[in-house]
Amino acid sequence: MLSERRLQVLRAIVQDYVGTEEPVGSKALTERHSLGVSPATVRNDMAALEEEGFIAQPHTSAGRIPTDKGYRLFVDKLAGVKPMSPPERRAIQNFLEGAVDLDDVVARTVRLLAQLTRQVAVVQYPSLTRSTVRHVELLALAPARLMLVLITDTGRVEQRMVDCPAPFGEASLADLRARLNSRVAGRRFTDVPSLVEDLPEAFEADDRGTVSTVLSTLLETLVEENEERLMIGGTANLTRFGHDFPLTIRPVLEALEEQVVLLKLLGEAQDPGVTVRIGHENAHEGLNSTSVVSVGYGSGGEAVAKLGVVGPTRMDYPGTMGAVRAVARYVGQILAES
Repeated sequence: MLSERRLQVLRAIVQDYVGTEEPVGSKALTERHSLGVSPATVRNDMAALEEEGFIAQPHTSAGRIPTDKGYRLFVDKLAGVKPMSPPERRAIQNFLEGAVDLDDVVARTVRLLAQLTRQVAVVQYPSLTRSTVRHVELLALAPARLMLVLITDTGRVEQRMVDCPAPFGEASLADLRARLNSRVAGRRFTDVPSLVEDLPEAFEADDRGTVSTVLSTLLETLVEENEERLMIGGTANLTRFGHDFPLTIRPVLEALEEQVVLLKLLGEAQDPGVTVRIGHENAHEGLNSTSVVSVGYGSGGEAVAKLGVVGPTRMDYPGTMGAVRAVARYVGQILAES
């Protein structure tokens, strides 16, 4: 276990390196921070931190920089989440409240996160498997053609055309609409198949084929494979950090282009709170020089998706964690009210 003083020295090194982009020396530390000890003592503490792998010396400099292990300890023990100021919170709320639909909410969230953190923002669309049905609408387009509209509790709207095996009257359509909503509105998507399996039996024999076709379309909509979507923004922000990537920025950009990689990064975080993956904790080799800060968002206290940012390991962790958490909270509120 590190002594309290050495933890203080590590915190000071991380703060200075993140703020100045320069390796940190003992003289600068004693000048900038009230550590209450001599430069010689600080040098001894830095030597101990280096020996234990929390800081390292770049070959071109006399100063030290934090390692992945050092950042990990900083995040776990030393960094409080920096709260957003009242004007920042109002700005977030005002910006997100102007959204007109789910796509707009996601697009605005990506833009906002990228601006607030000056990192790459990633927002996952709400997953259908973790959603509930708000309403199912059925509209007659022709005697034997319907439109099925599925609306979720997260504001997601899915539309499907249904070609019926026979004409379907307005009275039957109204009956099906009412019976369907009485069974599935407010229920989890995963519960819907068992809730509607006997529904065709409630209709006349001539209408059962059409009811079965509508139900098949509904169930296909619930289990579609391509439901996992995300939006990414602020990639250009990485160009400001060229020297933070040891060789080249290309592996990071290539990893960011792989949606599967990003979904895995966001999805692996089971913790409902803010999750931070630092450097080599990211399984994808292209992201070994980055940190990922993510959190779940949703309505009613349950996470339906994740959002977060990707940036260099030399990151303002307290500020980034605060921004990600605050944005997630407002997105959840908007989904609950939509």
